[in-house]
Amino acid sequence: MKRRTRTAVIGAGSWGTALANLLAANGHAVGLWARDPALAERMRRDRRNPRYLPGVAIHPEVKPASDFAAVLAGAWIVVLAVPSHAVRGVMEGAAPHVPQDAIIVSASKGIEQGSLKRMTEVLTELLPADPSRLAVLSGPSFAVEVSRGVPTAVTMAAADAIVAEDARSAFANPRFRVYTSDDVGGVELGGAVKNIVAIATGIADGLEYGHNARAALITRGLVEISRLGTALGGQRLTFTGLAGLGDLVLTCTGDLSRNRTVGLRLGRGESLAEILDDMRMVAEGVSTSVSVRDLATRVGVEMPITEQVHEMLYHAKSPRVVVEELMTRGHKPEFERR
Repeated sequence: MKRRTRTAVIGAGSWGTALANLLAANGHAVGLWARDPALAERMRRDRRNPRYLPGVAIHPEVKPASDFAAVLAGAWIVVLAVPSHAVRGVMEGAAPHVPQDAIIVSASKGIEQGSLKRMTEVLTELLPADPSRLAVLSGPSFAVEVSRGVPTAVTMAAADAIVAEDARSAFANPRFRVYTSDDVGGVELGGAVKNIVAIATGIADGLEYGHNARAALITRGLVEISRLGTALGGQRLTFTGLAGLGDLVLTCTGDLSRNRTVGLRLGRGESLAEILDDMRMVAEGVSTSVSVRDLATRVGVEMPITEQVHEMLYHAKSPRVVVEELMTRGHKPEFERR
């Protein structure tokens, strides 16, 4: 396919801004959509996004705007980088302006509450484009580190191998390595469920339970991700890769992780309301714990970490009791035999 250079990013949070900068550094002209017109104007004027990505200059080829038509006109790649709970509402507004032949790359991690749909399933409902032109970008990638050019490796998944390769070509550079996959559902589920596990590991860290407990929760969290993912058709190897284990380790251990931060503060005695009121950006695991718990119930998959995190977040269960109950569950073989 002939290389084109006009791209668009929907969502001017930290991740959307970082991806817009990355695409611009790779030679693309990038439209960046912000919900708030005042934020778009400030980014145009100051070439900064102090609300979500302070200290990082916005590339000259990134053009912020709050008008879908202006941002999306002529884009051959459209990147979706808004919180998962906002995807449906935002894309309902954007859909009439999305070019028919564009590749749509979802960089939003979560499961929609109520419908229990993955983000690409929501997009399939809303967009007139061929579903084979949907892709998913996921993996261990803090926005601020991507913005600073820290070496990063991620996964680009699409059902069509050519679409995956075309999308990869837009993002990849010597500091941002992109592997391809055809396991769209597996990559999306890995990116969603790891945020719940990160809250659990943050709780254990907040309670000062040490490295052993953290390692146990990460390992058993990977079991839960794989169990649900394979039950829903994902490939088991996906969950050992960047979009599974890689993203899980980063989110559970990195100081920049919003979901781990929620867990840390809960473990130290703060209330969920206090924490969320104090956070500028979304911790996806809080809402995703509801939809993943419901999804696991629907398909009959046991997910004790998800269940306990949900009980703590929505039924005021003690963080200490949550971790202790997870660590004292009935004994059984580590690996399930089929």
